[in-house]
Amino acid sequence: MNANRAGCRAERSVRALHTWIARLAGVLALAAAGVALGQTANSIEQVSVTRGASGNTIVRFTLKAAPANPPAGFAVVSPPRIALDFMGTTSSLPSNQRAVDDPALRSLQFVEAGGRTRVVFNLNKPQTYETKVEGNAVVVTLSDNAAAVAAAGAAPAKVQRFAEAAPTSEPHALRDVDFRRGASGEGRVIVDLADNATGIDIRQQGRQLIVDFQKTAVPKNLERRMDVGDFNTPVVTVDTFPQNGDARMVIEPRGIWEYSAYQADNRFIVEVKPVQEDPNKLVQGGRGRYKGEKLSLNFQNIDVRSVLQVIADFTGLNIVTSDTVTGNLTLRLKDVPWDQALDIIMQTKGLDMRKNGNIVLIAPREELALKEKQQLESQSQINDLEPLQTETFQLNYARASDILNIINSTRPGAAGAEGGGRFLSKRGTAFVDPRTNILFVTDIASRLEEVRSIIHKVDTAVRQVQIEARIVIADDTFSRSLGVRLGQQTGATLFGGRYAFGSAGSLSPIANTSGGTSTGVSPTPFQIASGQNPPAFSDPGNLNVNLPAIVASGTPASLALTLINLGSGNLLNLELQALEADNRGKVVSSPRIVTSDNQKASISQGTQIPYTTGGGGSTQTAQTSFKDAVLSLDVTPQITPDNRVIMYVEIHKDSVGQNVPQAGGGFAPAIDTKRITTTIAVNNGDTAVIGGIYEETVTNTVSKVPFLGDIPVAGNLFKSTLKSAEKTELLIFLTPRIVKDSVTAVR
Repeated sequence: MNANRAGCRAERSVRALHTWIARLAGVLALAAAGVALGQTANSIEQVSVTRGASGNTIVRFTLKAAPANPPAGFAVVSPPRIALDFMGTTSSLPSNQRAVDDPALRSLQFVEAGGRTRVVFNLNKPQTYETKVEGNAVVVTLSDNAAAVAAAGAAPAKVQRFAEAAPTSEPHALRDVDFRRGASGEGRVIVDLADNATGIDIRQQGRQLIVDFQKTAVPKNLERRMDVGDFNTPVVTVDTFPQNGDARMVIEPRGIWEYSAYQADNRFIVEVKPVQEDPNKLVQGGRGRYKGEKLSLNFQNIDVRSVLQVIADFTGLNIVTSDTVTGNLTLRLKDVPWDQALDIIMQTKGLDMRKNGNIVLIAPREELALKEKQQLESQSQINDLEPLQTETFQLNYARASDILNIINSTRPGAAGAEGGGRFLSKRGTAFVDPRTNILFVTDIASRLEEVRSIIHKVDTAVRQVQIEARIVIADDTFSRSLGVRLGQQTGATLFGGRYAFGSAGSLSPIANTSGGTSTGVSPTPFQIASGQNPPAFSDPGNLNVNLPAIVASGTPASLALTLINLGSGNLLNLELQALEADNRGKVVSSPRIVTSDNQKASISQGTQIPYTTGGGGSTQTAQTSFKDAVLSLDVTPQITPDNRVIMYVEIHKDSVGQNVPQAGGGFAPAIDTKRITTTIAVNNGDTAVIGGIYEETVTNTVSKVPFLGDIPVAGNLFKSTLKSAEKTELLIFLTPRIVKDSVTAVR
C-alpha cells in the first residue's frame, strides 16, 4: 500500500512537471510572437496590376499601415528583373507567387526573410521603375522608354530619363562644371548641382551626347564652351547654355566611345570612355576595369548601410560594415556594374574596403589605416619577443656567399625600422661555410620561412646556351695594266762613212759616285760604229719611250717588235706589256662558346705583334711593346620564358696593317679592326645576320708623255694605264642553341 501510494505521488509529480513545462513553453511562444509582431507590425494585404493610359504598367501594393519610406530596390538587366525590399513587413497573400498577364511583367514572387519581404518582378524586357507612397499603399510604375518615345511621336533617338524632378520650393541651378581625365583615358564631365532633386535627361543624338537639367538655371560664368581636346580623351568640347528654362549640356566626343552616368548627392558625373576597335567583335564596347554584373539603383536620401546591404544581397558577398559608417546618400545609377556602384559609394563617403575571400570589410579609410598600423606595431613587438631558431641550408647550384648577399640586402619597400629593410629581422644573423657551401641562418620562424622560399626559387640549375658565330670575309680583286717601251736608231752616211746615231734611254744600272748602283736613264745622244759598211748597230735596249706596265705583283706579258731597214740603217724597237690579274678569296671564322643564362662569356684567338720604340738617341733605350690582333667573341645570353634568346654581343676581327714610323724611331704596326656591338633576340636554333660591311675600291691610273700621250690613237704608244677594282664584304652570322641537358664531360 505504501509503495502504491508512493508511485501515485511520483506519477502526479511528473504530470505536474509536464504541465508546468507546457505552460512555460506557451508563455515563451506568446512572447516570441509578440516580439515578432512588434518587429513586423506591417504586412502586404493586397496586390493589383493595371495598365496605364500611356502604356506603363502600374503595380499597387496595399499594406496594413502606411510605410515610413518607399521600399529600397535594385534592377538587373540580364535576366530582366527588379527587386524591392519592404522592411519590417510580412506577406498576408495566399500565395508566394503570382502570374501576371502583362506585356512588361511576367510574374511576381514574394520571399520573407530577416524581418522583411522581398518582391521580385520577373520582367519580359528591361524596364525603368519609380516608387511612391500613397497613404497605406506603395505604387510602382514600370516604364518602357522606347514605347514612351514612340507614343509621343518623337524621333527614334534613345532618350534616358535619368532622374525625375522632385517637387521643391528651392530653385534648381548649376554651381560648377568641370572636366577631368580618368586613369584609363576616359573623360569625366563633373557637374555640381544646387540640390539633389534636379530632374535630368540624357540621350545620344548623332555623334553628340545631350544632357538636359530640367528647370535649372545656368550662371553667366558657366555659359561657355570648354575645349578639352588637349586632355587626350574621347571628349573634344563641352557646351553649357540655357534653353527654354532648362540647362542643356552638349558633349561632343570623337572616335569609338561609350558613356555612363551616375549621381551621388549633389554631384552628377558623365564618363565617356574610349573603346578599342576589335574587328572580331560584332558590337564594339567594353567596361574597362569594372567586370561586375550590371544593376540599376534609384535612392533618395537613403542610409548608406542600407545601400551596402542591397549590394550584398545582389552579389552574394558577406559585407561587414563598421559601426562608424553613417550618413545618408542620394544615388541614381542605371545599368552600372555593381563593383563600379560600390566604388562610387565608397568614394562619395570616404570609405575603403578590405577583402578576404568572400568577406568584405567596409570602414572609413582613416579607421582601416589606423587598424593596420596597430597590427604592424603589434607584429613588430611580437617579433622582438619571439624566440630565435637556427637552420642550415645546403645549397646545390648557387654559391652560399651569393645567397648571403641577397638575404642581407634591402627589401624593396621594406620599412627601415624592421631590420634595416633586410629579409632578415633586426635580430637575425647569417654566415656561410665556403668549404661545404652551407648557409647558416638564425632568426624568428617567419623570417626563416621567407629565407627558405628565397632559396627554393634561387637555388636552381641554370640553363645553358651554345652560341656559334660565323664571320665571313670575301675578297674580289681585279686589275688590268697596259704599257709601252719604244726605241729608235738611225743610220746615215756622213763624210764618206756610215754612222749610226739616235736618242734613247737605258734601264741598265748606272754607276754613281758613292760606288753603288741605281736605276736611271743614261743619256746616249749617239753611238758610232766606224770602219764598217754597213755599220753595226748597238743593242736595242736603248729606248726613247720607257712606260712599262704598272705591276703590283707578278710578271707582265710582253710583245717586242724590231723593224730593221738594212739599206738605210734605220732601226725601230717596240715592246708592248700587258697584265690582267683576277684574285678571289674567302676567309671563314667560326668561334663557338657555351655559357650559362645571364653569364658573360668570352673567347679569342689571334697574334701579339711585337714592335720596338725609342733607341733613337744615346740616352734613349729601345723598348719592345706588343699589339693584339685577335678574333674575339663576347656574349651575354638571356633565355626568355618563351624559349627565345636575347644576346648582348660584341665581336672583334682584327688583322695586321701597314707599319707606321714612330717619332722616337722604329715602326709600329697598324691594326685593321672590324667590330660590331649589338643586342638581338633570336629564336632557339635560328640563325640571324647581325651585321655586314661592304667596301669597293675602283682605281684608274694613267702615266704618259706630255703632249705626245694626248695624240689620238698614236698617243697610246706614249702612255701606260692601270685599272683596278677591289671588293671586300664582311658578314657576321649568329646562331644560339639552348642546351636542354647539362654539358657532358669527356672522360
